[in-house]
Amino acid sequence: MIDPIADVADYRRAAQRRIPRFLFDYIDGGSFAETTLRRNVADLAAIDLDQRVMRDVSRIDTTTHLFGQPMAMPLILAPIGLAGLAARRGEVQAARAAAAAGVPFCLSTVSACSIEEVAAAARGFWFQLYTLRDRGFMGALIDRAAAAGCPVLVYTVDLPRPGTRYRDIRSGLTGAAGWRSDLRLFGQALARPGWAWDVGVNGRPLTLGNLRGIVGAKAPLGDFLGWLARNFDPAATWDDLAWVRARWQGPLIVKGVLHSDDAAAAIDAGADGIVVSNHGGRQLDGVVSAVAALPAIVDRVGGRTTILADGGVRSGLDILKLLSLGANGAMVGRPWAWSLGARGETGVRHLLDLLKVELETAMALTGQTKLTH
Repeated sequence: MIDPIADVADYRRAAQRRIPRFLFDYIDGGSFAETTLRRNVADLAAIDLDQRVMRDVSRIDTTTHLFGQPMAMPLILAPIGLAGLAARRGEVQAARAAAAAGVPFCLSTVSACSIEEVAAAARGFWFQLYTLRDRGFMGALIDRAAAAGCPVLVYTVDLPRPGTRYRDIRSGLTGAAGWRSDLRLFGQALARPGWAWDVGVNGRPLTLGNLRGIVGAKAPLGDFLGWLARNFDPAATWDDLAWVRARWQGPLIVKGVLHSDDAAAAIDAGADGIVVSNHGGRQLDGVVSAVAALPAIVDRVGGRTTILADGGVRSGLDILKLLSLGANGAMVGRPWAWSLGARGETGVRHLLDLLKVELETAMALTGQTKLTH
């Protein structure tokens, strides 16, 4: 008998039981001592909502428009590298679930499924871009996203080098590559036979679909973060954002902003929106949470751009909290990856249903029938 799922925490536990340790720890973990990862969740939980009563809340409307796109609620499934390995051709399943729920899915540069594979199953997803040393290949990725009909490009700027992630070293996902590392990962996969059959055998190819041509036929799973450090460009500046702006004709969002000066610089360089984010606590440990950074950024640029926030969202209540502080929408990362790992597309659809119902409940109990951001 399958245990009932009531909330995001249930999906996290279910995913931990089903997917291999190296993959769960990669999705679940943060950098260094994971202080910022915990802070993201705790600071959102500490925000108080303002309960109001005796208002007609019989009709709740969670819809919004962001970047010219109608949305069933102000929520985007955030890009997560390797998350597509949580289930067979996982990004395809997540993109289909998001499209059915009327919210955007954002595909990572380092996804298992390619832009073209996802586009064949679900149109209208967003694409997330990193700064690669090979600018020619980076430009080709932009062109591929445009050709696939991606309406929005999300340019992540907070990864000049990967944060130190202790869990990934301990699991064997990163560190010294070689047969010993491969054997550790293989053993962890065999310990999850359902996943091994669904993904390891029937979900091939297990590659980074968007990066074929620069990583070869085999994904660098034995030294994933080491590969990122060798291929992502630490010399990126705001001039690179201007270069991306000139190449991309649609809405352009800069993700990974925590300081108001950086928010202003992003807009000056051509961004149409920003994501207030510390990369889910996966980069510099000890920095402020996204929700703590949000008010100052809203004060600085709120009238000039669209602001999304990312980090620590675990319920529909959290979405409303971010909106109440001035965000126009929220991104959610780990929860969709957990639900994908636990139950595939069905799990992601159910998660989105849960978040929408929770958002509606929070709106009703705070006396709101429509979203103000």
